[in-house]
Amino acid sequence: MSAREYTQLVASEISDALSRTDEQQVETLLDMIEAADNIFVGGAGRSGLMMKAFAMRLMHIGLTSYVVGETVTPAIIEDDLLVVASGSGQTRMTQALLDAAAARGARTAAITGHEDSPLARAAEHVVHLHTPVVFINDRRPTRQPPGTLFEQCLLAQCDAMILMLMHRRGITEEHIRSRHTKFE
Repeated sequence: MSAREYTQLVASEISDALSRTDEQQVETLLDMIEAADNIFVGGAGRSGLMMKAFAMRLMHIGLTSYVVGETVTPAIIEDDLLVVASGSGQTRMTQALLDAAAARGARTAAITGHEDSPLARAAEHVVHLHTPVVFINDRRPTRQPPGTLFEQCLLAQCDAMILMLMHRRGITEEHIRSRHTKFE
């Protein structure tokens, strides 16, 4: 295969997976984000990196967001929201974050590739990305390395949610530019 064909394969897998995302699950998560005083995000590995990008964009559109584990992150409390991501829905560290937030009275949401996972069952709300990271009937659901499709779809879905929030809140590109880093 050529470089272009590999690129088209990746784009096709992302598009196919995201086309199956339940729109109501996404809308409910956006409602939860808008209702929260503070939005905390978490995840492990590359899922955590995608969630950091989401937190940055939430800040750019004027919401108060934090990444769990950073030194400047305050305690989560009632009226806050924790959004975690795990492709497998079985990442113990991510599950511990969700459990701790719920114990403190915060609302919780999970974005996962497995809607029947322990993480999904423990979260108050779930957005299911159709990107399973395990074999299905002895077949891998993607030609990419394990976990990659979930992480790509997670970033794309989070960016789409930012666009939706911008539309809902009347946020313009100029507003985002005003909140973008000025240390360059």
